[in-house]
Amino acid sequence: MIEYAADPGPGSGRRRPRADFTSDAPRLSLNGRWEFRLAETAAGTGDQLLAADDPGWDTIRVPAHWVLEGHDRPLYTNTAFPFPIDPPRLPAQNPTGDYRRRFDLPSAWPAGRTVLRFQGVDSCATVWLNGRLLGHSKGSRLPFEFDVTDAVRPTGNLLAVRVNRWSSGSYLEDQDMWWLPGIFRDVELLARPDGASDDHFVHADYDAAAGTGELRVDADVPGLVELPELGIRVATGETVRLEQVQPWSAERPRLYRGTLTAGGERIDLAIGFRRVEITDGVLIINGRPVKLRGVNRHEHDPDRGRALDRETMIDDIVLMKRHNVNAVRTAHYPPHPEFLRLCDEYGLWVVEECDIETHGFIYAGWQGNPLDEPEWRDALLDRIDRMIERDKNRPSVIIWSLGNESWTGRNLAAIEDRIRRRDPSRPLHYEREPSYRHSDFFSKMYLDLDELRLIADRAEPTPDGVEAGSDDDHRRRGLPFLLCEYAHAMGNGPGGLSDYQELLESSDRFAGAFVWEWIDHGLTGRTESGEAYVRHGGDTDYRPNGGSYCLDGLLFADRTPSPGLDELKKAIEPVTIMIDPEAGTITVRNRQHTAGLEQLRFRWHTEVDGLPAESGSLDVPDCRPGQRASVPLPRVAPAETGETWLTVTAELAHDQLWAPAGHEIAWAQAQLPGPSTGSGHGLSTTTPELVEGQTTITLGPATFDRGTGSLIDLAGLPVTGPTLDLWRAPTENDRGQGDRNRLAATWQAVGLDRVLHRTDAVHVLDGELVITGRSAPATQPFGVITRFAWRWDGSELRLTVDADPVGPWQETPYGKHAVTPPRIGIRLGLPGGFRDATWFGRGPDESYADSRAAARVGRFTRPIDALQTPYPVPQENGNHVDTRWLQLSGDGLPALRVTGAPLFDFTARRWTSEALAAADHPHQLEDSGRVWLNLDHGQQGLGSASCGPPLPDRYRLPIRPVRYSVMITLD
Repeated sequence: MIEYAADPGPGSGRRRPRADFTSDAPRLSLNGRWEFRLAETAAGTGDQLLAADDPGWDTIRVPAHWVLEGHDRPLYTNTAFPFPIDPPRLPAQNPTGDYRRRFDLPSAWPAGRTVLRFQGVDSCATVWLNGRLLGHSKGSRLPFEFDVTDAVRPTGNLLAVRVNRWSSGSYLEDQDMWWLPGIFRDVELLARPDGASDDHFVHADYDAAAGTGELRVDADVPGLVELPELGIRVATGETVRLEQVQPWSAERPRLYRGTLTAGGERIDLAIGFRRVEITDGVLIINGRPVKLRGVNRHEHDPDRGRALDRETMIDDIVLMKRHNVNAVRTAHYPPHPEFLRLCDEYGLWVVEECDIETHGFIYAGWQGNPLDEPEWRDALLDRIDRMIERDKNRPSVIIWSLGNESWTGRNLAAIEDRIRRRDPSRPLHYEREPSYRHSDFFSKMYLDLDELRLIADRAEPTPDGVEAGSDDDHRRRGLPFLLCEYAHAMGNGPGGLSDYQELLESSDRFAGAFVWEWIDHGLTGRTESGEAYVRHGGDTDYRPNGGSYCLDGLLFADRTPSPGLDELKKAIEPVTIMIDPEAGTITVRNRQHTAGLEQLRFRWHTEVDGLPAESGSLDVPDCRPGQRASVPLPRVAPAETGETWLTVTAELAHDQLWAPAGHEIAWAQAQLPGPSTGSGHGLSTTTPELVEGQTTITLGPATFDRGTGSLIDLAGLPVTGPTLDLWRAPTENDRGQGDRNRLAATWQAVGLDRVLHRTDAVHVLDGELVITGRSAPATQPFGVITRFAWRWDGSELRLTVDADPVGPWQETPYGKHAVTPPRIGIRLGLPGGFRDATWFGRGPDESYADSRAAARVGRFTRPIDALQTPYPVPQENGNHVDTRWLQLSGDGLPALRVTGAPLFDFTARRWTSEALAAADHPHQLEDSGRVWLNLDHGQQGLGSASCGPPLPDRYRLPIRPVRYSVMITLD
């Protein structure tokens, strides 16, 4: 048998690419159970594949990946090829799956042509039908078809497919994702009636100034186009001008449905009128500048890999829409065509990216990179053609992306030319080529805010390899800017989303930005005892692998939203609400592209110390996109005590396809003037005096060890601590990437994860118990002088913490930053019987210095176990900033209440930070029998340094003296 895997060509025997569509012509799904055998080399099972009477084959699902169906193993790499770089050749060890499917045609299968279509096979498929070789194809995330009219039989058909895990095509598919081979998208047989149209191209233009539309549907054979709603009944190729038409946009995805009839087949049309253009360096759609508030989306499911069903696609789109996401970059390949049909229907702007990435050639100094080698041109153009032709009629697709992270080369010009000739209606994007000659956007990844400010002013530095003042330099400065990846959502984070969005909204040069990325690429794993956990690349016994770098999404692998998704929703609100208590106004700014405020309703409510008080509706006048409207504050009765907070919300006034009426779009809060004294709290004991014993000191309800000053008992509750805490279990962003970002490595290098504590003195001074000491890591000359001052006033126990840095903190650089601790606070060990937490402050989810916009001020109650975010790689989580007071409770235990003076951060969990850092997976975390409570002056922010800039200095904890107080009471 002929072996095609190492042939650099794109395929053979296939039909030409064409538009994806649905019609009334019969089709036969060949999804289901197939026969399957896995072999070790590209030769597969040899001639056995075509032996119709060969028994004893396994069975496998189609669509699916064989490595997720019990055969071989999935592999994950980020940038590295998992095989030697020797293009186009592959290793002799090349796992190959041989597939067979037996089928009969339905009895009513019509005369005419019959087409066999594969929507996606990874990575090379060679296909036979009834022993006849049809051809082969590469380009894993793209469809291919064979005309099987002369090979198919009414009954007894045997379809055989040989799928090579590695092929020459793999050199073009080095995306940051799992390598998952197999027939993973639909396989179907299509009836093509005589005289039917195989391909058509919808041209639906919109003139925003006149409100008019223009329609022409080109087809490969003459046909009739009918759109009853518009009264259109014209021949293909004929242009129709419409005096009044509603445009398609992501906010108002207006589709006009009709048919194209030719040769007895009715093809479904879903036409959206819109015009995409770049004017004066600004991305304009339908006459207005656009802000793409987007995410990068890989296709992923923890059990099915990239074999997604329609319901899962809808789940993704609904979650995006409900979290204010209006755009998707299809990183880094065309998605299943059904996803784009749904984007048309639900309303999402789409940057569709071709299945081209050659990132691994970076390890060869880009020598042999296919983008610069003539023998790869056909394969590259084939992938472009298959993307463009399949999805050219999708109104949601507004930008074609040539590929990702493939550096540059001579073939880029051919790719650009091919697209512009076929479809000049959409602009082009490519990020990696420094001249940007082949892109209509200036585009970068993971920039910091200072770099973005320069780009906003069109004053960015000239890229390396481009001459300052050259034509390329001048052209690039005139282009709109697209931040195609930012805010790496790996683990706890990303931080700084509101900072980025504020800047991105400030200049029309910014076309938008796409968070990396939508979902964690975790796979379902099981322990020896059968417990499920999330498996990442580092859990696979293969090198190289990308470790946990595949867990970088706003959704966990099971599609549970992470706190980062709510933070993004808040940052990219399509309307913003500004409450000004001093001016007595509420101002609403409409940041939408198309819609006014008529589809929203506005409500308000007040809370006093987190308890409901008053509520009502706001009559906000309509305003067009880009405009503002103001209304007076509602009249609110002043509270006698406590903090009064006004919350204003914008919600859907009517049901939408993606959310019911009442779904919240945006919100804002402000504290109203008035008393701010919190409510008091009594104690179960009123012992006023300080009693010094031989080994202990008693102060009110508290008992301390006389030698160490540690709190050991609180009204009968066994307690340990407090100890100064300067460390947290590193987040993925703390671990960083690159020398400038490795905060966790710095902490470990200086020993902040192993701080030793010393008590220097325990003494009584003016009724206060004062414990002084020093906390410092071994080997280091710097540390922190501590002073814990306890005072009992008959109603509450007050702790004042002084932490004064001493020694050469700033003069001890590790990496490129001086040492700064991730946290400054105290830690207490409490009885494990505490079960619930109630607090007044920001919540309900975790919040940090640079990730707090989505956390409202209110009163919240959660089980202590629910305060932990189950990141698949254990790390710092569950912090809450701006806490006024916290109360812990449990069966049979007095309620423990901590009040700030005025604010503190808290975390509460059943394991220590040390145990959290030591665990590789959440199932390894065990209840210590205690509740470990952090009461912190503060923690540093999160950032997105796992792939991005360092954490900004304003979100680090400065090395300077700290004083803060908390009050402890018991009920």
